[in-house]
Amino acid sequence: MNLIGTIVRFIVSALVLMFVGFLVPGFGVMNFWSALLAAVVIALLGWAIEALFGRRISPYGRGIVGFISGAVVLYLAQLVVPGMRVTILGALLASLVIGIIDLFVPTEMRGRRD
Repeated sequence: MNLIGTIVRFIVSALVLMFVGFLVPGFGVMNFWSALLAAVVIALLGWAIEALFGRRISPYGRGIVGFISGAVVLYLAQLVVPGMRVTILGALLASLVIGIIDLFVPTEMRGRRD
């Protein structure tokens, strides 16, 4: 992916985070710059979790594992990002909503073979 594609991906992710913050109680991002920083932190935390546990998870367990790891990443991101507040229930609901939004607005290339 080129530099412009990466920048657009993070901007779209930040907009999704702001939208989810509007929808989900217990999940909030103060402004666009906090959301953009949160998108970068979430991507880095997601990469770290993927590096630790690997991508090759059984197809049956992948959905729930992805959901739980997404909620944990969202919850941990608030520790780094100023202006972001997340409760445990908010992280779970936000992970669900982000997963649903990702079906329609993908922020990552699908069908990629690594």
